[in-house]
Amino acid sequence: MRFPALPALSLSTLALSLVLPAQAQSTDDAAALPAITVNARGTGENDKDLPYTVNVMDGVTLEERRMLNVEQVLRATPGVNVNSSGGANVSTIYIRGVGALYPMSMDDSSVALNVDGSPLSTRHISIGTLDVDQIEVLKGPQGTLFGGMGEAGAVNLTTRRPTREWEGYARAEYGQERQFLTEAAVGGPLTDKLAGRFAIRAGGSDHWIENARNDQPLSKPRDLAFRGSLLWDLTSRTSALVSAERHQIRHLGEQLVLMPYGRPPTVDMDPSLLDDAKKTVERYTLQLDHRFDGAKLTATSAYTDSYNIGPVVYDRRLQSAMGRGSSEFWNVDEAREHLFTQDLRLASLPGSDVFWVTGLSYSHATRSYDTPRNTYGDASAKYRDFDTDRYGIYGEMTYSLASKWKLTTGLRQSWVKKTYAGEYHGGGAVQTDHRKLDDSFTTGRVALAYALTPSTTLYGSYGRGYNPGGFNDYAAQPADSEPYKAAETNSYELGFKFLSADGRYGLNGSVYLNQVRNNHLLSYDSATYVVNALNADTRSKGAELQGNVRLDNGLGFTAGLSYIDAKITTAVAGIGDGDVQSGNRVPDVSRWSGTLGVTYRHAMPAFLGLSAPVLNARLDYQYVGKRAADPQNHFDLDDYHLLNARLGLANGRAEYYVWGSNLLNEQYDLYGYFAPPSVAYGVPARGRTLGVGVSY
Repeated sequence: MRFPALPALSLSTLALSLVLPAQAQSTDDAAALPAITVNARGTGENDKDLPYTVNVMDGVTLEERRMLNVEQVLRATPGVNVNSSGGANVSTIYIRGVGALYPMSMDDSSVALNVDGSPLSTRHISIGTLDVDQIEVLKGPQGTLFGGMGEAGAVNLTTRRPTREWEGYARAEYGQERQFLTEAAVGGPLTDKLAGRFAIRAGGSDHWIENARNDQPLSKPRDLAFRGSLLWDLTSRTSALVSAERHQIRHLGEQLVLMPYGRPPTVDMDPSLLDDAKKTVERYTLQLDHRFDGAKLTATSAYTDSYNIGPVVYDRRLQSAMGRGSSEFWNVDEAREHLFTQDLRLASLPGSDVFWVTGLSYSHATRSYDTPRNTYGDASAKYRDFDTDRYGIYGEMTYSLASKWKLTTGLRQSWVKKTYAGEYHGGGAVQTDHRKLDDSFTTGRVALAYALTPSTTLYGSYGRGYNPGGFNDYAAQPADSEPYKAAETNSYELGFKFLSADGRYGLNGSVYLNQVRNNHLLSYDSATYVVNALNADTRSKGAELQGNVRLDNGLGFTAGLSYIDAKITTAVAGIGDGDVQSGNRVPDVSRWSGTLGVTYRHAMPAFLGLSAPVLNARLDYQYVGKRAADPQNHFDLDDYHLLNARLGLANGRAEYYVWGSNLLNEQYDLYGYFAPPSVAYGVPARGRTLGVGVSY
């Protein structure tokens, strides 16, 4: 099955969602399903009431689809594209074709990532989905609440809170390539006013890339995550939520694999180079809530400490192909960040006739990005330190203009201050560099919604996004540290949202246009390793359609389809690996993508000592079309089809299941790059694997 079958299949499924539910409603025992509640604007709202597109994946779906980290969730969302190196610290996210052409720094992101209401760098999308309640992907500029971090959209991750009843779960999995996962959580009341929850996950596998040096897996990645939280009811109206968590990933580094990869994909490098590769993210948060008669005050304080160290290795095969001899070359990258954030927000209560929110925010980040050594020692070490202060004041309101019309207006004023200090070693001398940058900008949106029927809403919106300027993390000398410009986005969207009265079926669609001025483009010269900062304008336009249906016979369907036409609209000359032409496609953004999911739940008669067995089956298909590997459009990354499945048998509180990932055994690319005159490299994703699991 190739690409042309996908739109027909997806559209047919979406059309069925308008027909099949009519049969479901004729059943006497049909029960209404709860509407999807999202926290996109900081308070619980019905997704249908928001004048922009939101994709939601709940905790049950995350577990059933084996979405073990945020990156996997984003890759499974139509209209979202991710470029990642196979490691734990380098990634770029595009939503509807908007995102840096090549990020300038660890601070350069067009997408806001928020965990329980506090921001986290999108370089941490490798963190696990431990004990997560819901993940929301907000599409289009989210500048009102997130300022310069929400130029393309936002990702909100909500973890499970302590409850007033004891509950918990445990699960274990084992699969091919020695994949294993153990996870457990427990929570409940500790006193009449205090509740707690603790969750932990440990996992690992053999790496899917082999090392020709010893004919063994490249490494054995391991990850460990845990989170503890306490919820204290100070009064009947005031509560405090305290949480602490730690995620660590070991032995997983960035990969540069010569194309074509071969089966299995193979590199030729020192097996010990990934021994010390490690990424750690620690977070500590305090959230205070106080409910007034007509509003809710929330104060959220968070501190994040992150650390990553790992080598970037040009193995023997890649070095030889690039004409650099037969010896591998590597350098070690070491990144640290200390981030403090504070948000003070006053908002209307859920269900209020008029939604409104206003607030103040502040964050301070101290980070470094160093290259302390390489193959030849520390004589050419580079040390770079960055400080960033962000201030913001914001407000948004949705109110009725008439019986069927609602207007949404939001505005945020932001101030950013950045400083940089660099120390560059070379030739027995040391060069230093110091710079600073100040910026202020306004972001926000305006939207108009019309209730065509009680079940259908039409809307149109305009949003302004902004990605502040900054300093190049990868500078090899002071001359490469000139600040890069801020990117500015104008975004337009028209759409509709339909949800049946009983919540059993829905259909959403939208068309959009995004215009980005001064998008960020990191210039890299493969021959000299020199980098510098450039800018280019881009434009993306497209359409999305997504729907779902739930039947009384236990069948459920979900489908999504995305079309994106994303182009670079200005030419850029002087890039080491080739000029960028106007009209080139934005890299990593597929023109077509889509998903189709089928679930089935059916009670079965007792057998083999199982008193009340229930069959749980799930099949998920995804298509991602061809996309350009780089801004120069040197070559395309192939399209691919993913097919994942899960078949489980539940009895009481226990479930036993088998799972399969990438059943079609597609060797698709996580990224690709071209080094003139003729060398292409990247990293493939893991191939087909099967496994078993049990949960309680």
